Amino acid sequence: MKRLSRLLFLIAVGLLMACSSQNEVTETAALTRIRLPMGYIPDPQYAPIYVAVDKGYYAAEGLEIEFDYSFETDGMALVGANQVPLAIVSGEQVVLARAQKLPVVYVLEWFQRYPVAIVSKADAGIVSPADLRGRTVGLPGFFGASYVGYVGLLAANGLAQTDVNANDIGFTQIESLLTGQSEAVVVYVNNEPVQLAARGEAINVMNVADYIDMVANGIITNETTIANNPQLVQGFVRATLRGLADTLADPQAAYTICKKFVEGLDDSRMNVLEASLLLWQAETLGETDPASWKQTEEILLQMGLLDAPVANLDAAYTNEFILNAQP
Repeated sequence: MKRLSRLLFLIAVGLLMACSSQNEVTETAALTRIRLPMGYIPDPQYAPIYVAVDKGYYAAEGLEIEFDYSFETDGMALVGANQVPLAIVSGEQVVLARAQKLPVVYVLEWFQRYPVAIVSKADAGIVSPADLRGRTVGLPGFFGASYVGYVGLLAANGLAQTDVNANDIGFTQIESLLTGQSEAVVVYVNNEPVQLAARGEAINVMNVADYIDMVANGIITNETTIANNPQLVQGFVRATLRGLADTLADPQAAYTICKKFVEGLDDSRMNVLEASLLLWQAETLGETDPASWKQTEEILLQMGLLDAPVANLDAAYTNEFILNAQP
C-alpha cells in the first residue's frame, strides 16, 4: 500500500508539472490573491488563519487568501510544481517530497507537537499499540500525516501493517467508530477525541507524539518563490504569526471569528480550539527544531518510506522568515 500511495503522489506531481510551473497568484490593484491548500475541511483548528484574515493582517501585507480545503498531498504537489506558492502541510511530507526532488521548503512550524492519534471506545480494550494487532482500524486515507503517524506508531512498537486490518474511511471517523465499522480510528487529537468526549463517549486515546517525535503541521513554500518573491512569503508568515498570537491570547474571540468561516459552527466545538492551543504553544511561535527534522527522517527510514537519507536535509526547512518576523 505504501508503494501505491507513493506512486499516486508522484503521478499527481508529474501531471501538475507537465501542465504548468506558473504560480497561481493573482495580482489586483490592491491585493495579491493566493490560493492556500489547507489539507482538511473548514474547522476551528484553522483559527489563527481565520483570525489573520478577519483582522486584516494578510491584507496589511498586501495579500488576499483563498481557502482550498483539498487533501494535504494535493497541496504538497501544487507547491512542489510551483502551481501555488504556499500550503499547510505536515513536516514528514516535506521530507518525503524532498526525497523525490521536489523543491519544497518548510517555513513555519504551526503545530509544535505531532497531532495524530488513534482513538477507540474504552470497552474495546485498546490501551496500547500492541492491542491493535488483529483489530479493524479506520484511516482518512493511505496518505498524508495521518497515515504516516499511524504507520510510525506501529513500527515504533514492533508491529507491521499486516498485523492490523486497516480501511480507508475518509473523514468519517466518529461515525465509523460509533457504528462499529471500525474498532479504532486514526484522528487528529484536537478534533475527533474532544468531540467524542463532549458526547459522553468513554474513549482511549493513543497519541503518536507519546511514542515518536516528528515535525508536525506547518507552512510550506518552494525554492522558486523564496528566490523570486521572498516578500510574499515573509508577509504571509508575519500575518500568520499575528493570527496565531491573537488566538493564543484570546481563544474565545478567535472562536467567534471562526463562526464566520465555518458554516453551521456553534458553541459546542470550542473544545476543539481549546485542545489545539497546547499544540501551538512555543517559546518562539512558528520556530522549527533541526533535531526534530533528523528524527523525522530516521523514523521514515525505519518505516521504509524512505530508501535513503535525504540529500541536504537542512534545505528542507528554514527559520529565516520566523526570525525576521519577530518584533
